[in-house]
Amino acid sequence: DMPRILAVDYGNKRVGLAVTDPMQIIATALTTVYSSKAVEFISDYCNAEVVEEVVVGKPVQMDNTPSEIEKNILLFIKKLSERCPNAKVVRYDERFTSKIAQRTLLEAGLKKQQRQDKALIDQTSAVILLQSYLEHKRNFLKI
Repeated sequence: DMPRILAVDYGNKRVGLAVTDPMQIIATALTTVYSSKAVEFISDYCNAEVVEEVVVGKPVQMDNTPSEIEKNILLFIKKLSERCPNAKVVRYDERFTSKIAQRTLLEAGLKKQQRQDKALIDQTSAVILLQSYLEHKRNFLKI
């Protein structure tokens, strides 16, 4: 089985998850889980599917200092690495993803109530994070 790439948009309350197809071409929303359940959910997913990389957003503030949430993310990564030793954790700058996510949802013409569905925004942020990582990877690998 071909390995997938999983992306994590980490928040203190909720974690948005997105995943590639086995060919690693398309990013799709997976789900949003409570942060407290995220490690367990992802490790179950890694047992069911072959996951090669877990891309975790690296939130950076506009002045380039790490975001407040970073220490929680590092703890999350530590726990995840213990549970899913075969998946390589990659950090990817996600400075604009949730803003882009909100705009994408707006442009998709979703009704206002759905736009305020934070879980949907978290998943969409994870998709955009993953899509952007895949493009970066493709451009980077072109010689």
